[in-house]
Amino acid sequence: MKHFKKLMLCGALLAAMSAVGTGTAAADTKPTIKIGYVEGWDDSVATSNVAAQIIEKRLGYPVQLVPVAAGIMWQGVARGDLDATLSAWLPVTHGAYWDQFKGKVQDLGANYTDAKIGLIVPADVPEKSIADLEAHKADFAGRIVGIDAGAGVMKKTSDAIKAYNLDYQLMPSSGSAMTAELARSMNANKPVIVTGWVPHWMFAKWKLKFLEDPKKVYGDSEHVDSVVNPGLDTKAPQVVAFLKKFQWKPGEIDSVMLATENGAKPADAAGSWIAAHGDRVNSWVGGAQ
Repeated sequence: MKHFKKLMLCGALLAAMSAVGTGTAAADTKPTIKIGYVEGWDDSVATSNVAAQIIEKRLGYPVQLVPVAAGIMWQGVARGDLDATLSAWLPVTHGAYWDQFKGKVQDLGANYTDAKIGLIVPADVPEKSIADLEAHKADFAGRIVGIDAGAGVMKKTSDAIKAYNLDYQLMPSSGSAMTAELARSMNANKPVIVTGWVPHWMFAKWKLKFLEDPKKVYGDSEHVDSVVNPGLDTKAPQVVAFLKKFQWKPGEIDSVMLATENGAKPADAAGSWIAAHGDRVNSWVGGAQ
């Protein structure tokens, strides 16, 4: 019996030592960061992939990119199912989501300034304003090609149709379906109206313009913010420090979006940009490591 008790004591000591070692290893293991993004939004895909690779490779946190609809994205961050989104369009596009969830999320500031939403047409069409559309309904077949139905730009376009008394049909689709329709129309030199935004690669590929919005239905210039669950500051303070500094300069994101549109995988396009812009990355992670 004494021999058995000694064996038990030795076993307990070994288990305790093992537990201490495991605890140290666990303490060194950083938690996975879940970032929500909208798969059909090229800027959302590009920004999220660039940030994810920097967080993984420079800060050492594993990252899971989660494609979701805009409303689910905001809800996920508010509930803590997602740690962050870098795709919060404010103050107009996602204004309703902000009003609903602002008490449960933390806005770390803009990662892209001078963003804009509205109606986009080929640059050579004579129409300059949304107010011109009703008189030229036949030219555009009485339709506006949209994206996913729950998107902020779709809600604002429904408001614009009412505000400008347009007898137009808003056609929900997706980001990729919208650009495919735009491509067909541009190649055929046919007038088309699409719901759109900047930043977007389509402005680098074709000559396009926003229709003026004298009633300000779409608001003025917007910004795309990094919004996180408040618990992220405790969970991963280095990530929060990085996201506070992470901001695109004008034109920087365009090459990432274009590379993806031209066939590169989003992760590869992001990796190529990061490899070519070490100084910019260093400016973002400085002090966060």
